[in-house]
Amino acid sequence: MINQTEKKIFSVNEIDGGFELLFGNLKLMKHTKTSPVVFIGKGEENIEMYRGNFKIEDYLIERIALRYTKIESVNDNKVTIAFSNHSNTEAAIILTIKQDRERLKIEFNNVSDDVNRLWIRINSYQNEKVYGCGEQLSYFNLRGKHFPLWTSEPGVGRNKNTYTTWQADVKDKAGGDYYNTNYPQPTYISSDKYFCHVETTAYADFDFSHEDFHELQVWNIPQFILFDKAETFIDLVKKISDLFGRQPELPDWTYNGIWLGIQGGTSVVEEKLSRALDKGIKVGGVWCQDWQGIRNTSFGKRLMWDWKWNPEIYPELDTKIWDWKKQGIRFLGYINPYVAVDGDLYKTASQKGYLAKNHKGEDYLVDFGEFDCGVVDFTNPEACKWYRQVIKENLIDFGLDGWMADFGEYLPTDVELASAESAKLMHNAWPVLWAKINDEAVREAGRSGDIVYFMRAGYTGTQNYCPLLWAGDQSVNWSLDDGLASVIPAALSSGMCGNGLHHSDIGGYTSLHGNKRTKELFMRWAEMGAFTPVMRTHEGNRPYDCFQFDDDDESLEHLARMTNIYVKLKPYIKTLVKANADEGIPVQRPLFMHYENDEKAYNIQYEYLFGRDLLVAPVYKSSVTEWEVYLPNDQWIHIWTGKEYMGGDVKVNAPIGCPAVFYRKNSPYADLFQMISKI
Repeated sequence: MINQTEKKIFSVNEIDGGFELLFGNLKLMKHTKTSPVVFIGKGEENIEMYRGNFKIEDYLIERIALRYTKIESVNDNKVTIAFSNHSNTEAAIILTIKQDRERLKIEFNNVSDDVNRLWIRINSYQNEKVYGCGEQLSYFNLRGKHFPLWTSEPGVGRNKNTYTTWQADVKDKAGGDYYNTNYPQPTYISSDKYFCHVETTAYADFDFSHEDFHELQVWNIPQFILFDKAETFIDLVKKISDLFGRQPELPDWTYNGIWLGIQGGTSVVEEKLSRALDKGIKVGGVWCQDWQGIRNTSFGKRLMWDWKWNPEIYPELDTKIWDWKKQGIRFLGYINPYVAVDGDLYKTASQKGYLAKNHKGEDYLVDFGEFDCGVVDFTNPEACKWYRQVIKENLIDFGLDGWMADFGEYLPTDVELASAESAKLMHNAWPVLWAKINDEAVREAGRSGDIVYFMRAGYTGTQNYCPLLWAGDQSVNWSLDDGLASVIPAALSSGMCGNGLHHSDIGGYTSLHGNKRTKELFMRWAEMGAFTPVMRTHEGNRPYDCFQFDDDDESLEHLARMTNIYVKLKPYIKTLVKANADEGIPVQRPLFMHYENDEKAYNIQYEYLFGRDLLVAPVYKSSVTEWEVYLPNDQWIHIWTGKEYMGGDVKVNAPIGCPAVFYRKNSPYADLFQMISKI
């Protein structure tokens, strides 16, 4: 046994041919000559981007197992282990294992410049489940598959076995797969109540398909790997948010109703808003992503990326915003970190040198789908200062109370940055820099706590700068990988990683390859939206192909009921959002977070606890009026009928308007939940 100080949190046991690393009672590594835990190598990657979709290939030149180890030094809570591929050769890599507060930290030293691949194996256990890795939309439990971690467009369809994905691949190189996500993160959470975080922005691939180990691959030598554990999952997510930061509370006006996604100009907004209000829909804001103009492409309706009010489409918007605000209705818009070549902002940025360059020293132009844009270089302090000013003057001072801070995933890997940093290493970091620009602009304007922006792109650290996630561009259909159902594991996985405020486009967004939003899909999505932190609709990329909230009276009346339920839940939702801000406990939680002894709960990915006291099982299939639900062992009340259940598999009536929702009988909010049933 290696001697440690009295407050040791880990131990390194020498065994024949290697060592064991224990973190408390948790065995993280067992290294032997025949079963090494560290591999190094060299590879040559080829990364091609087409409109935010990446084709990534690796030519692996060599992979070397470091079979021989030598424990070189033991100090206070620190052990240094040298790894080599032969018994009589110099160390190829040195791991320093140390205590970092109550965490276990592994640092890497003394690596040859020729090494640009690292694999490290962490022990796994029978029946272990794995979660996290940012926002994952196809799987909540990640065990059994590998997950490349690279921020990108999520893909259309996201399942290589579907016709939609095949069509998207053939026509647009945009089909995606189960692991494609706007928000990856090299952090996983084990059902053994520990988390593992790899500090790197390089391309990584976490492989959970092996029975006895998890293999973490990184295309660089990471700064460190960090482990922490807790007695409960509640305590574990608190520790995760202690590390990465916490989202602030949402503005109070957020809970006043739905944010209606409307496009088409001032008169269209006024007409649709008036009709919604007349039907009793509670409206907290109007979200007009085309406030700065539109352009039409083969993909559908796109925006004019010049981030300033377009008075031709939105006449009198400079006064209408304030009129709506007097009615308690906020105005939200849209911005992203790129500027179109046919806009005034591009001209300014190009002249002042605020844009990233190509290898010739020219402005690097990115194809966003039939129009080109410059990349605002966030490694240039002056460019950051300028873009914050754009947000403050063109959005905040104009009267916007929120916006979609879109994209962040598109940084090409061959771009040249002002900082001279490798774009391959900055690619995953870009969403965090973009989030920070928005955060700093809001703070500089003195509007923290009143303005809310929402993002789809993320990486390690967005927790500290992004007040609200949205699930990205789902297809307007019922597919598990890319439809309504996919946003449930998305919310659960991102919540486990410290982003506990999450929502989605009600009705989905992407209408391509024959997919057209139906009335039923919209209404089912709205039902789920009523039990999330924020309700927001989207017209979609092809509004004319999609059912809209005001297409008939029945849908308007249904949405009115759902928004009234959401507003009635305001005191409950606010306590959940505060818990996320104070302690990092997500609003939408996996069942096992409160029912740790329920083995079945660990595999449930299409239900969630909305806080401690509501269980929500959204209907994600078409043409059904009954829904099967799994309830953990507790006293549950079906919110619409008042019938009591004690747990297990149950089937309930779930016609449109009555999603499968239950509350805990002993909840302090039981009276509030009973009132919901009467709306």
